[in-house]
Amino acid sequence: MDGGHSHSSSRNSDSFVVKVAEEKQKWPVSSSQMLSHFATSGLSVAVATAITHPLDVLKVRLQMQLVGRRGPLTGMGQVAVQVLKKEGPKALYLGLMPALIRSVLYGGLRLGLYEPSKYACNLAFGSTNILLKIASGAFSGAVATALTNPVEVLKVRLQMNANQRQGGPMAEMRTIVSEEGIRALWKGVGPAMVRAAALTASQLATYDETKQVLIRWTPLDEGFHLHLLYGTI
Repeated sequence: MDGGHSHSSSRNSDSFVVKVAEEKQKWPVSSSQMLSHFATSGLSVAVATAITHPLDVLKVRLQMQLVGRRGPLTGMGQVAVQVLKKEGPKALYLGLMPALIRSVLYGGLRLGLYEPSKYACNLAFGSTNILLKIASGAFSGAVATALTNPVEVLKVRLQMNANQRQGGPMAEMRTIVSEEGIRALWKGVGPAMVRAAALTASQLATYDETKQVLIRWTPLDEGFHLHLLYGTI
């Protein structure tokens, strides 16, 4: 009896150890894997930013078109024509360098912090349900935005003023700090953090949950086709 009980306890103990080991293996602990995760996240966002930057310039011009003057609002097509006629095609890439720098930093932090945040929630609460995934996404998005807001301010300033592009991003940065103080680099950080928290929480939690559903209910294996499908969803 005692021997059987001891054998059963030993087997249960071994099973627990194996389970813990398997849980730990789910998380990439090496620094090289962590660096790779942040780098690929940042690079993917930078590529998307480079492709869509002209639309971002038009968005900023549309948002700011009545600053300092009065008149009717114009649509995106009219703004695009005005920019091309008055400033040339290069104007659609104003602020591209700060935008790319921000993309690498913001994208790497926003996407790269999600898994560590989710892992921390798992350690703290023993679960990674949808609410904790939303919380992890909100946290990573808000932190990423708070840290990269100065680059976003710099990008918008360059997009708004074509005459300052000759001086470059560093010259504009020095102008902002000298004329308005260093706090000006964090203008609008509150709304930006709220937006990024909501955006990241909705994107990554949906992405994560969709992946689990597709793996559970479809014959798709981990790989390109599965990533493309739930990324699109």
